[in-house]
Parts: sequence; structure tokens; C-alpha cells
Amino acid sequence: MKKLTLAVALLLTTIGVNASADKDTDAIAKRIAPVGQVYLAGAAPAAAAQDSGPRSGEQVYQSACFACHGTGALDAPKPQSAEWKPRLEQGFDVLLRHSIDGIRNMPAMGTCANCSEDEIAAAIRFMTDGV
Repeated sequence: MKKLTLAVALLLTTIGVNASADKDTDAIAKRIAPVGQVYLAGAAPAAAAQDSGPRSGEQVYQSACFACHGTGALDAPKPQSAEWKPRLEQGFDVLLRHSIDGIRNMPAMGTCANCSEDEIAAAIRFMTDGV
């Protein structure tokens, strides 16, 4: 009788442990799931199929440019300031090329890896409007 009771207790314990392990596995999988994805150059991301169209200059500025240009960090000219005049005197095409390729403290595409050249141009127009 002791052996039968022990066998039943062991069976019930094993079932209980396996059931809680499955729940833990699901919880662990959710906790360690990646928060982002990496795409190789030339490979189209899956989200690209849901393209909502080009962003406005203000949208690009708020999402990618504000960190430096909004605060003046790393000598970045603030929007609508006189600091843009010498840059604009070189011509808009030169300013756009510097923004796309990067120059001095500014990285290529101004840290907006998913921006098109037209969106970068729109952000420049937004920041230089009225200068």
C-alpha cells in the first residue's frame, strides 16, 4: 500500500511540475523576445509593405533630428536660427549632401536610417524655414 501511495504522489507531483513548467516557458519566451529586428542593406523590411507615405519635415525633425538640433548638442544649429545662414550660403544641394553623407559631428542621414533623401530634405527645409 505504501508503494502505491508513493507512486500516486510521485505521479501527481510530476504532473504538477510539468504543468507549471509549461507556463514558465511561455512567460520566459515573452520576456526574452527581441524588441527589434536587424535588416541587411538591400533587404526590404517586412513593415515596408505597410508604408504610409513620406513623413513631413516636422515629423522627421521630431523623430530623428530633435535630439541634437533641438538642444544644440555637438554644435548642431537649432531650427530657424542664424546659425543656418553660412550653411545655406553653400547651397541647398551641398547642405542636403552633407546631411545624407554626414559631416563633422553629424552622422550619415542624421541618425534616421529609415528616412528617404526626400524626407531629409523636408527636415532641412523645416529647420531652415524663415532663415
